Amino acid sequence: MGESILQDIKPLHHSELTPASPMVVAGPCSAESEEQVIDTATQLKAMGINIFRAGVWKPRTKPGGFEGMGDVALQWLERVKEETGMKIAVEVANATHASIVLQAGVDVMWIGTRTTVNPFTVQEIARAIEGSSQVTVLVKNPINPDIELWIGAMERICKAGITRVGAIHRGFSTYNNNIYRNSPQWEIPIELHRRFPNLTLLCDPSHMGGKRELIAPLSQQALDMGFNGLFVETHPAPETAMSDSAQQITPAQLQQVLKSLVIRHHGLDNENLDILRRQIDSCDNELLEILNKRMQLCRQIGGIKKEKKMQVVQTQRYDDVLKTRISQACQLGLSQEFIKKILMTIHEESVRQQIKIVNDNDAEH
Repeated sequence: MGESILQDIKPLHHSELTPASPMVVAGPCSAESEEQVIDTATQLKAMGINIFRAGVWKPRTKPGGFEGMGDVALQWLERVKEETGMKIAVEVANATHASIVLQAGVDVMWIGTRTTVNPFTVQEIARAIEGSSQVTVLVKNPINPDIELWIGAMERICKAGITRVGAIHRGFSTYNNNIYRNSPQWEIPIELHRRFPNLTLLCDPSHMGGKRELIAPLSQQALDMGFNGLFVETHPAPETAMSDSAQQITPAQLQQVLKSLVIRHHGLDNENLDILRRQIDSCDNELLEILNKRMQLCRQIGGIKKEKKMQVVQTQRYDDVLKTRISQACQLGLSQEFIKKILMTIHEESVRQQIKIVNDNDAEH
């Protein structure tokens, strides 16, 4: 695989989106009426938010419910742009949508999670907007936790000549998830940021949490991990919203959320931090040495098991070790889930090392 085109992506500057810090894109899940759209936009503009988002086409999981107002809603968004000076953002689910919103003068289009998962559809959208120099495209993560699929969707957009591209993390669908509507799985956007540090990354706490009370803590968590901004659903009367009412907040509530956020410094030199990081480096080196010693012992055990014709995996021994180590870890204040993942990974590698010894011995005979 060659170098990704995303390596050359430039970050979306605040001047292109909003002068506030962090960047905030806000508006209702669905554009329901002209009055609702103008009311929400006016309140958000007064807060200093310069991008207004609203759903125009809203196909639901099952047919029969409210599925958006369609093209007529774009006229309301055009009025928002004319009267407030805000940029407008709309979701596109196919090439037809993309062509329509370009003609309507939409500034930002986002590709939803159910669209990102389909490379054929993303490619068709890319062709529809090819060479459009003024539009910004934000790509939500696919519905399943597949970072390569997410990256691939953004690469297709970039290869169509779109220079302003960003990512939206809204979590991943899971079965019977009781805490969040969509599991955050923060390790995936963190890996995305590691690979492409200039890529603008926004968090959608509304879809991630699925409950309005989770918007504030999820927003803070995202900013703490280096996200560039937020993509939030807000409605003047959330309880009467025609879609996703439980996860929307009023503009006034959004203002309180934004005021409560702690914006942490990034990348500042600090002597105390440097000292602690050097100690962490030393601990990591010790961990590597200990793991190497452990694997050497595992290979010796593998030789003995081969000689004695013993099975490589000793289930009872593994179960006893797992329970004992987890109990010890909990006494030290470590998370049970955390230490279990580590021990299972170590055991998997230990088994692999022993099987390799057994197979090498078999080859000799």
